Amino acid sequence: MNENIFDKLDFGPLRPLLENDEITDISFDNNGQIWVRSLTQGSLRVEVEGLTPEFVEKLAFQCSNVMGTTFNNAKPFLDAESAELRLNFVHPSIATNGIAMVIRKTPAKIRLEKEKLLKDDYFTQDIHDILIKCVEGHCNIIVCGETGSGKTEFVKYLASHTRTDEKIITIEDTLELHLDRIFPQRDIVAMKTNNVASYTDVLVTCMRQNPKWILLSEVRSAEAVSAVRNSISSGHNILSTIHADKASAIPYRMYSLMETDLDVNQFLNTIYRYIQIGVHIKAYYSKEKGKFHREVDEVCEFYVDENNKPQSRIIYQKLFGQEPVLRKPSPHLIEYLENQNIDINSITDHLSDDLPFHDDLEREKFMETHTDTDTGTSTDTDIDNVVNTKSDNIAEVSIETQPVEVPSVTVTPSDNESAPSVIPTVVSSPVNTSTNSNSNVHLELPKATPTVVSIPTVPKVNTTPTPIPTISVGNNISAGNVSSPGDSQSSVDFSSLGSLE
Repeated sequence: MNENIFDKLDFGPLRPLLENDEITDISFDNNGQIWVRSLTQGSLRVEVEGLTPEFVEKLAFQCSNVMGTTFNNAKPFLDAESAELRLNFVHPSIATNGIAMVIRKTPAKIRLEKEKLLKDDYFTQDIHDILIKCVEGHCNIIVCGETGSGKTEFVKYLASHTRTDEKIITIEDTLELHLDRIFPQRDIVAMKTNNVASYTDVLVTCMRQNPKWILLSEVRSAEAVSAVRNSISSGHNILSTIHADKASAIPYRMYSLMETDLDVNQFLNTIYRYIQIGVHIKAYYSKEKGKFHREVDEVCEFYVDENNKPQSRIIYQKLFGQEPVLRKPSPHLIEYLENQNIDINSITDHLSDDLPFHDDLEREKFMETHTDTDTGTSTDTDIDNVVNTKSDNIAEVSIETQPVEVPSVTVTPSDNESAPSVIPTVVSSPVNTSTNSNSNVHLELPKATPTVVSIPTVPKVNTTPTPIPTISVGNNISAGNVSSPGDSQSSVDFSSLGSLE
C-alpha cells in the first residue's frame, strides 16, 4: 500500500493527531475511547470531536476498498501500511465492545539528537561515546526494552553513525526504519518480508547483496533468531531489537524464542561469541521531570573467555533513583575494537574496573541497602546491633542457638522491708515450671532452670526502658513450681524485638 492510496482516505478528525510530531500512536477502542502515546507525556486519553465508532468503521471500509479486500465478519482483521503509517482494525464481531483501531506513526526521520539526549539524562557522555565507538568498530548490538520504549528509534540513531561508504540492508516485517528515505544518498536496500518471502528467503538474497550491515527491525520469532545467527556467523554486522527485561538477559531471550531442543550451551556460546553489546532502554513517567522519560538503564558486554565459557559484563547501569554507574569494558572488547583500528582508552582511562556489584544478587543487595539508607528504613544489620547491645546485669537467653539478652531485675521491697535482688541464672536443661496463682506479677523466661531467691512480700518491679521482654518475680517461687513457657500462665513474647533472623 503506497502513499498515493493513503491520500485517497478521509482521515477527518484524525488529521490533527497525525500531524502532531509529539504523538507516536493513536488507539481507538471501547466504544469511543481515544488514547494517544506522546513522546513527552506517555499514554493519555484525549477527546476528539467527530471521532466516533461510525467514522472509524467508515475509515476501515475505505482502507479495505482501496486495498481490494474486505472487512466483515468473515475477514474481521485488516492491516494497512504506508511509508509512515501503519493501521490495524478489528471488526466488532471480534471486538465485542466496539470496533478497535490502532495507528502507529513511523516517520522517516531520526528523532534522537545527542545534545538533547544528554540534556534529558537519556545516558551519560561516556557511555554514549563508547556505544558510538562500538558502532564504528563494527560491533554487533542488540537493543531491548518494552513496547514503546524507543528501541527502533535508538537503532536508527546508532545506524546514523555507520560509515557512509558501508552498505546497509534493512529486513523488516513492518516498515519502521526508513533509512533509505532518511539517507537517500547512501547505499541502502530496504527489504520487507511477507507471506511469499520469509526471513530465511530474504536473508539468503541479502547475503548475495554483499552488505556490511544488516538491520533487523525486531527479533520476535525463531526464524528471526536463526537469521541473526546466520548473519553474525557469516561475518556480517547487525543492529536489531528484541523484547527483554534487561540487557544481560538478551541471549537467554533469544534461546527461548527458538522453541527447539537445540543445545543451550552451544547456542549461548554462539551468541556470546558474536554479539558484543546489549542495550536495555526503559520508559516511564517521571514525577521529578513531570513528563514521560526514556533512558538507557543497562549496557552489557558479551564474550567467551579463555576457558570457552560465555561471560557477560555490565559496563553501565542506571539504578532507579540513583546516579548511573560505569566501569571499563573488558580486555576482550578493547582488543576487538583495536583490531578494527578503534581506540577507546581516552574514554575509559578514568573509569573503574569494577562496579559496586558483580551479579544480580549483589545488585539487589546494593539497591536494598541504598533504598534503606535513603528512606531511613532499618536494615538487618541495624536490628542485629540493637539485639546484641549489652548493658550491665543482663542475663542471656538462648533461642534457636541465637543469643537474646534480657535485663536484670531490681526488686524494691515494700513497707521498709529489705529484700535481695533476684538475678535469674539460665541453665541449658529444660524443666517443668509454674507460677503462684495468687501472684500479681509474671515471670517470662524460655525453657530454663532459674536459680531464684524467695521473697516474703510482693515486690515492686522496676525494669529498664529497653523494649525487650519484662521479667517479674512472684511471692513464693520455688524450683519445683515454675510454669513452662508453653503454659498459659507464663509465656515469652519477643514481638518487640522484631525479626531475629
